[in-house]
Amino acid sequence: MATDFTMFSLEGKTAVLIGGGGAIGSAIAKGMGTVGAQVVVCDLSLEKAEGTVQDLQGRGMIAKAYEVDALDKGSLEAACEAILEDWGQVDVLVNLAGGNFPEASTSAERSFFDLPLEALEKAIAINLFAGAILPTQVFAKRMIENEAGGSIINTSSMNAFRPLTRIPGYSAGKAAVSNFTQWLAVHIAQEYTPKVRVNAIAPGFFLTDQNRYLLYDKETGALTERGETVVGHTPMGRLGDPEDVAGAAVWLASSASEFVTGVVLPVDGGFSAFSGV
Repeated sequence: MATDFTMFSLEGKTAVLIGGGGAIGSAIAKGMGTVGAQVVVCDLSLEKAEGTVQDLQGRGMIAKAYEVDALDKGSLEAACEAILEDWGQVDVLVNLAGGNFPEASTSAERSFFDLPLEALEKAIAINLFAGAILPTQVFAKRMIENEAGGSIINTSSMNAFRPLTRIPGYSAGKAAVSNFTQWLAVHIAQEYTPKVRVNAIAPGFFLTDQNRYLLYDKETGALTERGETVVGHTPMGRLGDPEDVAGAAVWLASSASEFVTGVVLPVDGGFSAFSGV
């Protein structure tokens, strides 16, 4: 008997990815395009967004790029209006903006007591405000009007489960994203519609431009001591690949998870389950 996968289909749905030009965003975009979504890739760098879109179009998928500054509500509103004009409605919103900065991290040269306030504010702003609150204020306001509802997916982190050493601003921002995800899931379901669900994915350790300096030695190309510790505490024994997040995102976006809201889903190779013993 053939297996029915139609509940995972996003055929005819429009998925908007804020910060979708990065490695994880591109993998999620490809995953959603594979199951039929019309993929809207928004990024501060239009060049990055267009690079992702060209890859999707080369695979026969429907996609378009838009430039947006997720820390600027006016920019988000302009993008939302353009997207609605082009596509009619937004069914899926994936918030991917975020990152960390060396100046907001402790090191041998910079103690916690010397971390500049502006660097910590920048880390929290890009992860919490750009990465969750502002895009949701703009797009969810229109999504609650959808007869069939929709799905909002935020990007949390392992730092929300277990604060990691050296990155207090990033950790605080991502912990706030998890809390906001739960709050918004309840708020929208009770105040507006239970058909718009709000969840988050908490990736484990994935190699990105933001954390490369922490995980790999730039001189030797080998894992740093911190990188070795990360892999040693990941039962699956490796860093994550961006494609590892795509399946979780498709599930949360589709009707296969229609009774799931307010969840922060680890995609971490078992890191959060391992006590180290």
